[in-house]
Amino acid sequence: MPTALVIRGGTVLDGTGAPGVAADVVVDGDRITHIGAAPEGADGVQVVDATGLVVAPGFINVLSHAWGSLQRDGTGASDLLQGVTTEVFGEAFSLGPSTEETVAATEYWRTDPEVRIEFDRLSQGLSFLESKGVAQNVASFIGGHNLRALGAGFDDRPMTPAEIDMLRNLVDEEMADGALGIGTALIYPPGNYARTDELVALSEVLGRHDGLYISHMRSEGDQFLECLAELIHIAREAGTRAEVYHLKAAGRNNFPKMATAIENIEAARADGLGITADMYTYTAGGTALAACIPPKYHEGGPSALYERLADPAERARMAADIAKPSDEFENLYLASGGGQGLLFFKDFGDELAGKGRTLAQVATDMGLEEIDALLELVARHPHTGAAFFIIDEDNVRLGLRQPWVSIGSDAAAHQAIPPFTDAATHPRAYGTFARLLGRYCRDEGLFPLEEAVRRMTSLPADNLRLLDRGRLAPGGFADIVVFDPATIADHATYVDPHVYATGVHHVVVNGTPVVLDGALTHATPGRRLRRGA
Repeated sequence: MPTALVIRGGTVLDGTGAPGVAADVVVDGDRITHIGAAPEGADGVQVVDATGLVVAPGFINVLSHAWGSLQRDGTGASDLLQGVTTEVFGEAFSLGPSTEETVAATEYWRTDPEVRIEFDRLSQGLSFLESKGVAQNVASFIGGHNLRALGAGFDDRPMTPAEIDMLRNLVDEEMADGALGIGTALIYPPGNYARTDELVALSEVLGRHDGLYISHMRSEGDQFLECLAELIHIAREAGTRAEVYHLKAAGRNNFPKMATAIENIEAARADGLGITADMYTYTAGGTALAACIPPKYHEGGPSALYERLADPAERARMAADIAKPSDEFENLYLASGGGQGLLFFKDFGDELAGKGRTLAQVATDMGLEEIDALLELVARHPHTGAAFFIIDEDNVRLGLRQPWVSIGSDAAAHQAIPPFTDAATHPRAYGTFARLLGRYCRDEGLFPLEEAVRRMTSLPADNLRLLDRGRLAPGGFADIVVFDPATIADHATYVDPHVYATGVHHVVVNGTPVVLDGALTHATPGRRLRRGA
């Protein structure tokens, strides 16, 4: 079979952390066939010029929420133009297994009614995405919200042995069909209602399949270390590996805990446990404003929450609970330092300005106290999201220095065109990976370039058990990014987030160019990936 593609003249970083070498990369079909000097002038060969550029494995986004955006826009451009070739889903939600209860669990985040999530099995949902045509590969964890809703709906109660057995069988089937593991988000209901022993019982199934338990823990703030201990306990008792989603110490009072958390993870790793973490490269998280309301008020689902918000007495109780520290839930309002630390991404659509303004400013416009304004905004605009400034910049650097930390955007992926530019978006959707390479690697020198590439390629590929991905080697799949390390940079801001990163010249997925000379080709060679296959 004739060679179809040659990437010529670049410096190859193979993804292992080894120093770069000057070499051509030869691709035949969807696989790399040779790394070294390629012959000149073969007939029918597409040549991509990489002179003066770095050639690396395509980046793996270990925490993507593009399961919805890719249904509307298969380019995934905001990630693709940073070199991301694989999107990994499953924090809380997944495209199956689904019922009416799991659909309700996405109420605060699923703003587009045309996005499908009603699939009997996760494998069906991922295959549906592939059939729609996507530029990038897709893979997923089984959403912990899906499992909890299937077992107990929106009830805050222990699951019965029969319910747990049913879910264990379901997890076993999904793992056999290539799921990566289980992904939980334990600050949000109904996932928050899961007991530790329940999570251990489900994760035991993962251990049999060499899967991964990955979690947005119950607390990243006041109970950060205790909840990290829960994750480590689950891994130890279930005999499985585990990863911390978006490692952080949330809230100024908790900033000193970051160093201790890293020490505790190192101790667990030294004890033989496979504990890892991922991060995004920003000091603000982003989530639904409704997440500020304690989970007990969400019991029964979103419709029950809205009924409670309509009751003045219930709303007063919510406000009182938000105003005081608690060990019972992650208080994002207090962790942000109050209304000055919450920034809105867009206007509210009822002549109330929100874009680029804090909750404190919006509350003044509304003539309300901050928490009362927060609750009123959730009642009026249930899908409102915000940036929560809860992270210390020095802790971002500390976390990124750890060799077991990979990278995830915690965001959707799409083109910077309407209607996507009309939506509220965190800048991490457009800048996470470029920011690592530009700001933290090149400008601040936190680690060598080859190490930065390893964190986004072979490290996550190995953790997720994605075979023949994450490395440039003969026989491996041809997921490749060609970028300029001297110019790669993020440009998205909190006020103007829909701005592409720059510095990526070419991207190849499964042997097919999807970005050439910085422009989308609109090819859709992305595939559904299975763990260990």
